[in-house]
Amino acid sequence: MSDVLVEVATGVRVIALETPTLPPATHTNAYVIGERDVIVVEPASPRRREQARLFDALEDAECRVRAIYLTHHHIDHIGAVEALVARTGAPVWAHAETASRVPFAIDRVLAEGERIEDDTGRAWAALHTPGHAPGHLCLRDAEGTVIAGDMVAGVGTILVEPSEGSMSQYLASLRRMADGSRLLLPSHGPALPDASAVLDHYVRHRLGREDKVRTALRASGPSTVAGLVPIAYADAPMHVWPLAALSLEAHLVKLVEDGEVVFDGERYRTLS
Repeated sequence: MSDVLVEVATGVRVIALETPTLPPATHTNAYVIGERDVIVVEPASPRRREQARLFDALEDAECRVRAIYLTHHHIDHIGAVEALVARTGAPVWAHAETASRVPFAIDRVLAEGERIEDDTGRAWAALHTPGHAPGHLCLRDAEGTVIAGDMVAGVGTILVEPSEGSMSQYLASLRRMADGSRLLLPSHGPALPDASAVLDHYVRHRLGREDKVRTALRASGPSTVAGLVPIAYADAPMHVWPLAALSLEAHLVKLVEDGEVVFDGERYRTLS
């Protein structure tokens, strides 16, 4: 018996696909919007077995794929795009920043505020929410249901990697999402029903970590990222420190942008 699409909100169904994502997450949610002529948000898995699960579930639900919507370009979100395009001929929609980072064509470039209607007439608005990725796009309907991509997670946490992310933008995007959002449907893990509380928690958690980074730098004096991780992430197990170093650097970049910290090319130091 094949998998079925599970309804998680009015007009939204999901199937979780195993992907090469960051632990503790093991799957990425592929959301299906509409009833018959559907929009698939993130056919995620590069693994053929998982792609077959998605295709079978869509076929069993008698869905015709009208479009493929991408929240951003990471491999655990786009792995089955080319296979689904080959199977259905559906166009791919994404932000321009995502279009510049994927190895396939984007047929419709979306920007902040653009409206998308599903086959029931329900309208969805694209929300440009950079921070985790430059072209990150959420989708929100009039009832406050948000397909949130990697802005939040129902399992694990969200990495802001300084090579392509921005902690300042991420925090601004979280704050902006709070206005009008009710239910968050993340790419990893279950639905998060109290959007305001979740988004507030994410902002407070990041600001709390920023304070730990600031305190660690003041205590240590001029230091490298590697030198600060054991202090600022003393509450985290050592096996996560390599990822923690990326997050810590993103916080340091924000503190430099805020004028609190300077970087001489080797070490960071506070200005106070």
